[in-house]
Amino acid sequence: MLKLKIDNKKLLIIMTIRCISIKKLAEKSGVSEGTISAVKAGKSCSYLTIGKLAKALEVPVQELIEDCR
Repeated sequence: MLKLKIDNKKLLIIMTIRCISIKKLAEKSGVSEGTISAVKAGKSCSYLTIGKLAKALEVPVQELIEDCR
């Protein structure tokens, strides 16, 4: 399974703009609070997880993926 990293700075900014907590994001996305915390701490996750988070945050998936360049 392909693992990707979320740009945690962008994730934090988007969460702040949307006024959404980890708990609320977990409820909206169906992703566990533990997984969201791990992603925020720099752990990699599946494309499916990123997709769920992006949908819940109402942003394109590309907005969350860490730039590999």
